Amino acid sequence: MTRLATGFDRSDDSTGLLLWQVTNRWQAAQRATLKSFELTHVQFVLLASLTWLATDGAVTQRALADHAATDPMMTSQVLRALEARGLVARLAHPDDRRAMLVSVTDSGASLVNRAIGAVERCDAEFFGPLGKLREGFHAGLSLLASSPPAPA
Repeated sequence: MTRLATGFDRSDDSTGLLLWQVTNRWQAAQRATLKSFELTHVQFVLLASLTWLATDGAVTQRALADHAATDPMMTSQVLRALEARGLVARLAHPDDRRAMLVSVTDSGASLVNRAIGAVERCDAEFFGPLGKLREGFHAGLSLLASSPPAPA
């Protein structure tokens, strides 16, 4: 029988595999939480990010995608779906024909503000087992999120 050519003695020693497993479990918990709001997780992230960013004025789709760390094309598709539901409005940028400005509608703000409480409670429950380690875990994630991507 052929063995996997890995440097690990046990699969649990792989940080990448553990991150994959935890991420999948966390996303499943978030999907279940957001189901009653009729939002997918990415719709929620973009709607919440847009609402957050909009306090500083007009937001371009590109700035939203950068903030949420989402693919610009996928961001555009999700925003079109949110626009069809009346949760966001998209307008042509007055100075850049290639750019779109995005804003949250009153309905979108109301929905995301109802959903955020449920999402934050889900996070508190999910990450609760970390206890006092949560602060360090958050700091480690922040470091990784701000690091340049690894070369392909």
